[in-house]
Formats: sequence, structure tokens, C-alpha cells
Amino acid sequence: MVATRFFTLLAIVALLWHSADAQKRPRPSTRDSLDGAFDLSDWIIDAHGFVPIPVPITEPAIGYGGAIMPVLITPRKTPAEYGKKKKKLAPSAPEITGAMAMYTSNKSWAAGAGRTGVINRWGLRYSIMAAYTDINMRYYKTIQGEDHQFNFNIRTIPAFLRLKKRLGYSNWHAGFQYLFTKTEAKLQDPPRLIDSLFHHGDFDNISSMPGLLMEYDSRDNTFTPNKGLKAHVNGNWSNSIFGSDNDYVHLNGFSYAYIPFSKKWISGFRFDMQQVFGDIPFYFKPSIDLRGVPKGRYQGDTNMLVETEQRWNMFRRWSGVFFGGTGKAFDSFKDFGSSKWVYNYGVGARYMLARKLGIYMGADVARGPEQFAYYIQFGNAWLK
Repeated sequence: MVATRFFTLLAIVALLWHSADAQKRPRPSTRDSLDGAFDLSDWIIDAHGFVPIPVPITEPAIGYGGAIMPVLITPRKTPAEYGKKKKKLAPSAPEITGAMAMYTSNKSWAAGAGRTGVINRWGLRYSIMAAYTDINMRYYKTIQGEDHQFNFNIRTIPAFLRLKKRLGYSNWHAGFQYLFTKTEAKLQDPPRLIDSLFHHGDFDNISSMPGLLMEYDSRDNTFTPNKGLKAHVNGNWSNSIFGSDNDYVHLNGFSYAYIPFSKKWISGFRFDMQQVFGDIPFYFKPSIDLRGVPKGRYQGDTNMLVETEQRWNMFRRWSGVFFGGTGKAFDSFKDFGSSKWVYNYGVGARYMLARKLGIYMGADVARGPEQFAYYIQFGNAWLK
């Protein structure tokens, strides 16, 4: 989901910079006390204020550009510090408050704000976000066996709320989420078979979608895990009784597993499946989400993918990353055999930017079915 990626990116980039009021205190060192290498651990640990964060955007679907994010982060103590029963629990994520503004080369832009926090009295973690997006994207329709490109401008006002509660002294969580979107879509090309290819009701749409989620997360690090498992499933329901224009159900299940075969070799595996039922607008249909594959390029009522990422800690703080995956998008399971296998593969480099927190930063070069793409990575590339 867009909201999940938004909050995760806020968290990652916030951890990479010091606070605006850091000048009032002794300046932390940017050299690690063990190996003397460049390291931002002390800057991160001492961060207590807003600061503008520059973030490059390299998504092929919307072009190249950048974003600025003023962010405030408040670290939380991990449950493992409170008692013997909780020693095996995953570390707690920090509280984050932030804003975002972005612009890209194809004139897409967006602005928004959000927060993730904790309500200690009830043991809840919440996420809330609102934004305005004006995005230019390409969508594809198959006509007589050939893919045809259609250029759309899509303006959306999304608002997102999630409440999640830890179940007892475990790594299990359950919760509720709600997504509201008001969307206006406009075909930028001259009309071509518009009546048969798109529903006119899709162009101006309101979706009001409550949902439920269940999650297990035992990863040792939220941003660059070395071991552990995250498994998540959620379902959202858009219906006229909630104020929606279209009736549909959106289900999503995914899992990430990290296995340290040695101190140098960390092996990651990913599975993701999405399924929709009902009359969903074309721009909300699930699409294959792999590096090197533009967002929205391969859509279907069902899509599923697998991907692996192998990280080899080569020397000192430097690591090499090798990744590859494949998936399919289709509208009916009877079309699975005839639908196209979509693939990606690529390489990347990582630098351990904060040893005390295990955060890596780097870049990837990926190849999809049609093109190459490159990505700036803060932490892990899997951001749901």
C-alpha cells in the first residue's frame, strides 16, 4: 500500500540525519568508535527535532525527481528491556511525525503529512496519514492480443488510519485499518475506444474502505534485517454502505524471511499475493511490484510474485546485493497458464551507515522485461 511505504520511508530517512537543535548540544562524532569509519549512529541516537530530508525518486512509472521530508523521530524502548518473558520479542519501531512534498520529471507531484505513534494505556500502535497527489502514469490495455498504452493524470486525496495491537507477550499483532480516497482521473491522450476499455464511473471515484489485519513480525531490525520473519495479511472492503461509489474487496498477503547462513551471507525471500473481487477502478488494480518493473505496468485482479535478495558482507562496512524475482498478473485463475511471466534481476551495493542500529544505505540497478532502472535504497528494498 502507498500509506505503508510512505511511513516506512519516513522512518528510514529520519534515522539518517541529526536534529535541528543538535547545535545546542555537544556535536556527536561521525566516526565509529570501533573502526573509525564514517558512521551516523550517534547522530541518529541523539536526534530530537525536525529536519528537512532530501530523498531522490527513481521510479520509472513517474520519472526521476525528488522529495523533501521534514521529520521528527522519537525512539522507543524495546519490549525485551522490560522482563524475562519478553526477551524474544522483536524490537519496537520508533514514533515518527513527518511531512512530504515531491516532484518528478513527468510533472507528477504530491504533498502530505503523517504520524505513527503508540498509545501505551491500551498497548496500541497507530498510523495516520493524509495527502494530495497529482500523478501522471501510463496504464495498459490488451487489444486484439497487443498491449496499448494510455496516459492518465490521476488526482487523489488519500487518508489512511491504522490501529494495531500486540497480542499478549508475542510477536503477533492484530488490528483495524481504514482508507479513504477521492480520485479524479483524466485521459491525456485522444479518446480511443474509451467506452469499451474503461468504465466512466472510474474517472471520478470515492472509495471508503474499512479493513482488518493480522501480522507476525520477529525481524531483528525494522530497516535492514539479518534474521527473522514478517508475515502479514489484510483485507479492505469498499461498499456503498460506507459511502463508496464502487463495491469491491481487496485482499493482500505477504511474507519476508531472512536467514543468516553465515556472518557474511544474509539470504532474504519474499512472497506477495493480492486479490480483488468486484468492480474496482482500473488505477487501484494490483500490479506487479518488482524493481525494474514500472508501477501499474502489469495489472490484474490477481497478482502473485516471489523474489529473493542475497546480501554478501564483503569487507569492512561494504556489502554486495544480488536479487531476482518473477510474478504474474491475471484476471482469472483460468488465465494463469497463458499470462506472461514478469521478471526482474539486478545487483546493488550497500554501506553500513549506522553500526549500532544495523542500518545500510546504497543503490540498486535492476532489469525488468522492458528496461533498466536504478534505485536509491535506505535500509531494505521491501517496504510494506
